[in-house]
Amino acid sequence: MSKTGNLVVVKVGTSSITKDDGSLDLDAMRELSDQIAEAIKMGYRIILVTSGAIASGLAELTVKPKPNDIVFKQACAAVGQAILMEHYRQLFKRHNLKVAQILLTHDDLANRVSYVHVCNVLDRLLSLGVIPIINENDVTSVEEIMPVMKGYKINFSDNDILSVLIANAAQADLVIILSDVDGLYDANPLKNKDARIIPVVEKITPEIKAAADGKSAFGRGGMKTKLEAAEIAMQSGIPLVIANSRRRNVIVDILRGERVGTYFKPSGRMPSIKRWIAYGAGAKGAIRVNKGAKQAILKGASLLAVGIESVEGQFKIGDVVSVLGPDGEEFARGIVNYSSEELNLIKGLRTPQIKKVLGYIRRKEVIVRKLMYVFSEVEKNE
Repeated sequence: MSKTGNLVVVKVGTSSITKDDGSLDLDAMRELSDQIAEAIKMGYRIILVTSGAIASGLAELTVKPKPNDIVFKQACAAVGQAILMEHYRQLFKRHNLKVAQILLTHDDLANRVSYVHVCNVLDRLLSLGVIPIINENDVTSVEEIMPVMKGYKINFSDNDILSVLIANAAQADLVIILSDVDGLYDANPLKNKDARIIPVVEKITPEIKAAADGKSAFGRGGMKTKLEAAEIAMQSGIPLVIANSRRRNVIVDILRGERVGTYFKPSGRMPSIKRWIAYGAGAKGAIRVNKGAKQAILKGASLLAVGIESVEGQFKIGDVVSVLGPDGEEFARGIVNYSSEELNLIKGLRTPQIKKVLGYIRRKEVIVRKLMYVFSEVEKNE
């Protein structure tokens, strides 16, 4: 990358800015801020997605952590976030740079109105020359810290996924994920001394996924979640690099085009609305369609009421819903023009029959094709 004005999302993991005891590593944070300042001098705009609030809160409180006490972790995040931001503020002030704190939850990005507000604020901050510093709001959202307990679904996973969703929202040109590893290996380097860095990934295969395991002591994300983030970025048309934060000048070297870490090559860029439907929005329900409707959608058609077999959950007009095939597997998702109550009345009906039942036809399409994201068969089978 070398184009002036390009937007880069830099994500730094917990292990990259903390010491072995979990306290903040101010030397590492200083090096990070120096590199970001240098990147800005080079003409780049930077959004920093940072972890480390819970770890810094634990160190500040000097209380032995309780792995399954979610409320305690939330309290630590509340204490630690203030400490984290104050250090960043002072470090960037050395370069005459201002920072802004943005705390987000999954709902903030899943709701279209909130999503647009986040996009607008990020754009304005960047235009003012301010560095947005983003973290998950652990006080009001527990999805990110739940993985420490068995059976909970990983959400932002130490901000790996969050960094890519932010990149989608801000239409970034590059994502750099900094961690405690040099990149993606062809095998687990802790178990296999012959493991080698994969310099470029053009497609995330089952073999690559199988080679990714393990995570850091204080962070919640491992290589598996970084691959999930990379896959989202690649499918969204955004290049992503995974590299070691402890490598000197790692950010600057990447921006200068040096081969550092692992580069994930993007495929074609999707329209912003489809990127949000695919990865940002939370599905509020599901529509199961028949075989003919699925085949038509895969060929580029919109979803009509006649192809609907059943409706699951409750949702309203404008919500994002999953589209399931006859086998119950999700193969698409999109924004609906009818509520779940309306669809339960008109499912299986041809368009002329809809007016007889509802008294009106809002749109002939239940989901318009341009507001639908369809997963490729390759993606679904991996």
